[in-house]
Amino acid sequence: MKLYLAVPVVLLALLIAASGVAAVSRGWVIPVNRRPVCHPRLYGWGQLVVAFALCWQMVFLLVPGDPDTRQWGTLTGSALLLTGLIVMMASHRTGRDSAG
Repeated sequence: MKLYLAVPVVLLALLIAASGVAAVSRGWVIPVNRRPVCHPRLYGWGQLVVAFALCWQMVFLLVPGDPDTRQWGTLTGSALLLTGLIVMMASHRTGRDSAG
């Protein structure tokens, strides 16, 4: 088993998921991202999708024995990861000035 790879990725996914739950339920975003994030709940949903995608990729990396299943599972996880990142980017402010 590749536990040296799975354990840090799953821990990172748990941290991202905890931050996503806080953003969805309370509208709280970590202080580094508070200024650029305009829609914290949308940002939280994006974080939850990213966390799910990371776990999805780890499951399909470790569990299936069939190479085709592993390939399609990790490809699906990559598509989910990209979707989550796009949702997180959509929650950011535009490039306009706050005074304008």
